Amino acid sequence: MDSFFSQGPISVLSLIFLLGVVVVVHELGHYLAGRFYGAAAESFSVGFGRSIFERKDKRNTRWRINWIPLGGFVKFVGEHQMPGDAGHIDTAPVGRPFHELTVGQRSIVLLAGPVANFILAMVIFAGLALVTGKPLERVAIGAVNEGGPAAAAGFEVGDVILAIDGKQVTDNAQVRRTIQLSTGDDLTVTLERNGAPIDLVVTPIRMAVDNGLGQTNQVGAINVGLAVERVGHERFGLFGAAQHGIVQTVDVIGLTGKVLGRMVTGREPLNQLSGPVGIGDLAGKAVTATLNIEQIPLSQRLLLVSLNLLNICAFVSVGIGLFNLLPLPVLDGGHLAFNLYEAVMGNAVPAKIQETALTIGLVLLFTMAVFVTWGDIVETGILGGA
Repeated sequence: MDSFFSQGPISVLSLIFLLGVVVVVHELGHYLAGRFYGAAAESFSVGFGRSIFERKDKRNTRWRINWIPLGGFVKFVGEHQMPGDAGHIDTAPVGRPFHELTVGQRSIVLLAGPVANFILAMVIFAGLALVTGKPLERVAIGAVNEGGPAAAAGFEVGDVILAIDGKQVTDNAQVRRTIQLSTGDDLTVTLERNGAPIDLVVTPIRMAVDNGLGQTNQVGAINVGLAVERVGHERFGLFGAAQHGIVQTVDVIGLTGKVLGRMVTGREPLNQLSGPVGIGDLAGKAVTATLNIEQIPLSQRLLLVSLNLLNICAFVSVGIGLFNLLPLPVLDGGHLAFNLYEAVMGNAVPAKIQETALTIGLVLLFTMAVFVTWGDIVETGILGGA
């Protein structure tokens, strides 16, 4: 608990940075797509609550900076975001009310937010690759615990992991991430043993695993110790870095989408999700751990802090983009479901039904937020423990 409070300001500042960048980029995607189709924007807000600063542009859009610096939102005229919006039209800003756009145009505006998140992740991953390159690692089995999934599958000490489910392994983080997000799924692991490749099928089980920053998560594990050896370092030119950014983002989207799908089907607990408290705690601990590396100069530590935060920002951006695509009213995916109904039936969902669905969605989202936040609080150790 003491460590959490001692790094509290760092966690809060890291959270403000991460959510500020990710959510504002998300909303900017919506705004730019809406403006492209001539939609009237009532407001674009950075943060929530009362305004610290506000001005109107020539189209009567209110640009606001608010007191609570966590994310932001864009509000189009005639857009039904919340229950009270159904049937309400504000005609002051210049442009077309949102409901006057075609179904296709509205759908593109809704998709533009998540797409902006994915583009942000691509840019960050590409930028990191351009600046730092990519370490190439040889990942071998250093220990096999008796009675675990790896032992049952036939893993042996000294086996080198070449690929998982046909995807070549190039670093330790890739191996850990794939295993941790595959609880209960059969993984085909290609190993090199005595100079020859062999394929073994292993099924990770859910276990409490320390992420190296003092957080314990219930994730997939196969009960092995990994022996990691640096074998090279890949450098990228501009084109190569861009390609790497795209590939990395697609991989993260695939793994994150897999976990969200498992949660929806009940195969993964909801406490795998991290809310603002968990994200801030993770970022704060990563920053603190980097600043405490006394063997390198402060300037280099600050550079590493920036790179670490950007890397976390890319993962958070993908997560928020995918989460918003879930078909839950009040999220982009829920509004896309309304649009699908309208495209098929030829008429919009009645305002009363929209209002009811948005109310239910808001309650579900609030309940989920409370549940996830409570799990994050427990994991941070605020309530007790070391």
